[in-house]
Amino acid sequence: MTEPFLRIGTRGSPLALAQTHMTRRLLAEAHGIAEDRIAVIVIRTTGDAIQDRPLSESGGKGLFTKELDIALLANEIDLAVHSSKDLPTVLPEGLCVTGYLPREDVRDALITRHGQSFSDLPQGATLGTASLRRGAQAKRLRPDLQITLLRGNVETRLRKAETGDVDATLLALAGLKRLGQAHRAAAVLSVDDFLPAVGQGAIGVTTRTDDHATRVALGAILDGDTHFAVTAERAFLRVLDGSCRTPIAGHARMEGGRIVFKGSVLRSDGSQAWDVEDAGDPDEAEAIGARAGRRLLDVMPPDALP
Repeated sequence: MTEPFLRIGTRGSPLALAQTHMTRRLLAEAHGIAEDRIAVIVIRTTGDAIQDRPLSESGGKGLFTKELDIALLANEIDLAVHSSKDLPTVLPEGLCVTGYLPREDVRDALITRHGQSFSDLPQGATLGTASLRRGAQAKRLRPDLQITLLRGNVETRLRKAETGDVDATLLALAGLKRLGQAHRAAAVLSVDDFLPAVGQGAIGVTTRTDDHATRVALGAILDGDTHFAVTAERAFLRVLDGSCRTPIAGHARMEGGRIVFKGSVLRSDGSQAWDVEDAGDPDEAEAIGARAGRRLLDVMPPDALP
């Protein structure tokens, strides 16, 4: 049997598989090989198994990457494909984020049973989400909303909002687009009101640090602008020691050859928020994000971060 050109590790959710098959298709096209020369290996993660409580109570976002990291370090796979917002700010020794595919739309989408806009939700409506950021941002605009835990894959969350288990939920528009479900969004929310999660809309690829051949192979499909933007965002999060326990948002974009960054930290009830902006050259991406994070640390009260 012919050895695979590359072995891709992925979670088994429909969105994770859609993102992995996109990555496989791009790699096959870039290297002029058949897609079946690239193996897809599905690995169940701890984060997928936990559906009854927030990840903040179970160890944070690393629960979506731990088993994939183990498989990489054991040389069972050559690369792992992730939604970048699920990546911890620090990876295990021997692993690195090699880069990112071109970024999709970073905005959040509102899903409701009757297709209302956010402002039209009834008084005291229930908003289902597992994201502290989305819950805090929603409460910032609508303090009357009742935030309730809603876990599960994209289809599960869509169904629960559309059948009335909750009045509304928020999902990443990028994921809906990749699953061909963007038409189910009642509204697409402004980045000004709902600054996205760090890495939202970007597919990140991790490899072993010393696997030069795989990293070279990936170079044909990775996107430089997305790399600069997400590098700034992740540096911001790292300075704040961001995890699933804190509502933190951050978004960078390339504009006129420069990085423009916005970040925010919120109280979980939406009662307060601290915002920051910064900009600079692409080769300063990490410094821009870190500087923004330090500026927030200087102005936030000690109890703003757990």
